[in-house]
Amino acid sequence: MAALGWLTPRRRSATARSVLAGEASAEAARKTSQEVVAAPAAEEPEFPVLGDDRAAAFFDLDNTVMQGAALFHFGRGLYKRKFFETRDLARFAWQQAWFRLAGVEDPEHMQEARDSALSIVKGHRVAELQTIGEEIYDEYMADRIWPGTRALAQAHLDAGQKVWLVTAAPVEIATVIARRLGLTGALGTVAESVNGIYTGKLVGEPLHGPAKAEAVRALAAAEGLDLSRCAAYSDSHNDIPMLSLVGHPYAINPDAKLRRHAREKDWRLRDYRTGRKAAKVGIPAAAGVGAVAGGTAAAIALSRRRR
Repeated sequence: MAALGWLTPRRRSATARSVLAGEASAEAARKTSQEVVAAPAAEEPEFPVLGDDRAAAFFDLDNTVMQGAALFHFGRGLYKRKFFETRDLARFAWQQAWFRLAGVEDPEHMQEARDSALSIVKGHRVAELQTIGEEIYDEYMADRIWPGTRALAQAHLDAGQKVWLVTAAPVEIATVIARRLGLTGALGTVAESVNGIYTGKLVGEPLHGPAKAEAVRALAAAEGLDLSRCAAYSDSHNDIPMLSLVGHPYAINPDAKLRRHAREKDWRLRDYRTGRKAAKVGIPAAAGVGAVAGGTAAAIALSRRRR
């Protein structure tokens, strides 16, 4: 203020007030700027939260973690090992073609796939199928993992949280995939076995739709998890019950119904498919002529359904 000594008292007073006003305005601007910068963090905090051991993540498998249906790829591996005939492979190809074309899990086709798989493994030892599952993962599944979804799972692991696969695929297959991806474990459909040999029946029902939600609820209770702090990821509207259980639901490569529901509920969406195509034919050449025929039949059936 000494520099203002040459001014009249009135001028000095006015200048001092101006300086005070300017300083106050600058301080207010800084505070406002800090508040504006901080606002997004308040709306969307860091997730997953580091060290939150009461949180976990639950991932659907087919078309969420892996392209296509795990059961189909498993069937291809069993065919290669002569577990069944070419006509059975054609049936598997038809079911996979429908899954890829329609972009949804059709209950009828899923039931046919499960019945086929159960009949094929009946009489085989559980240990044998587990060993073969490791080989089939390397042959048909490893290069079909979605990198984006894999990164999401790794983020939870890096935060110190458990990560589980939740799938209608046989638990033996799901466990192999979970272990190879470094995940905690897997919830899957349980096939009955007696003395280590498959009977061709299920224990209960397939882990699908509401059954997935019940499995997640039971696991959360056993693990002491807070579901409001957990996350779930799926591509299918059939998994809305599971997604609705958690505080952080994600729609990954969603089918049309799940996409609509996710937008209505303001859920987060991620789509890792090229061109966001929910319906495309992707039958591997190794599946043979039966697969091509199955894909063509599925395309015709889908076209008729949409008329």
